[in-house]
Amino acid sequence: MNDFHVDHRQVRRHFGAAARSYEKHDALQREVQTLLLDRLGFYLEEPARVVDVGAGPGRGTALLKKRWPKAQVIALDAALPMLREAKRHSAWLKPFQRICADATALPLPDHSVDVLHSNLCFQWIDDLPALFGECVRVLKTGGMLTFSTFGPDTLKELRAAWAAADGQPHVSRFLDMHDIGDAMINAGLRDPVLDVDRFTLTYSEPRKLLEELQGLGATNADASRARGLAGKSRYRAMLEAYETMRVDGRIPATWEVVTAHAWGPPPGQSRRIPGGGEMASFSINSLRGSRRR
Repeated sequence: MNDFHVDHRQVRRHFGAAARSYEKHDALQREVQTLLLDRLGFYLEEPARVVDVGAGPGRGTALLKKRWPKAQVIALDAALPMLREAKRHSAWLKPFQRICADATALPLPDHSVDVLHSNLCFQWIDDLPALFGECVRVLKTGGMLTFSTFGPDTLKELRAAWAAADGQPHVSRFLDMHDIGDAMINAGLRDPVLDVDRFTLTYSEPRKLLEELQGLGATNADASRARGLAGKSRYRAMLEAYETMRVDGRIPATWEVVTAHAWGPPPGQSRRIPGGGEMASFSINSLRGSRRR
């Protein structure tokens, strides 16, 4: 399903470096956050614990705390500088907590989370079985997972412009909605619902898009990327190729956004395993007393 690998150290380093500039460039992230907040309307309970995975500078976490002020709300991010910035959005009287950790190794007890939320973070994780396995592990039965991620058409213009300049991967690749949905089902998540929206942002020149990506920390994290600078001639060739794509005098940049939600399964619900077949697991306590005498 996944033929590429993400350089996680690169992701952590670049997002850490962009912590202070992130909110100057996050118009799209705020728009997608609105879509996720709409999905949370399907959750009708009063949660005790809400976790924002890949919280970045914490604006989305603050909105979750505002929505559920009595809940324990946790901002979790792999980049420590982002969490330092998130303190600015944490209210003095009703603060949210901050934890530095990876999404594939959540430092949370089994079945302890009511709502697991993530806005435009999962695209930086290439091990979907580990990611959604962790989601299943920490979610309570009937708990809600809601997230957004980028699809393969994201930055297709920039990718095409670089392809015209050289054959090296300069833009991160992203998985198709169907691959994501299959991984959710394989992990045992219940009733997944996925949608795709496409946003087109425009710029006066290609350099403005590149500056925005750098300000967000959303630079190429493909492990197979070429190291070192691209070279002035190839960089100019990319800019010239991008210039041919102007529409109404503006440079377009497409963002394909997948939004999804699903529910925590009951104990023992089976999950698919590599090679075919399914496996279910139960706690030892649930099996006590079932043996005949």
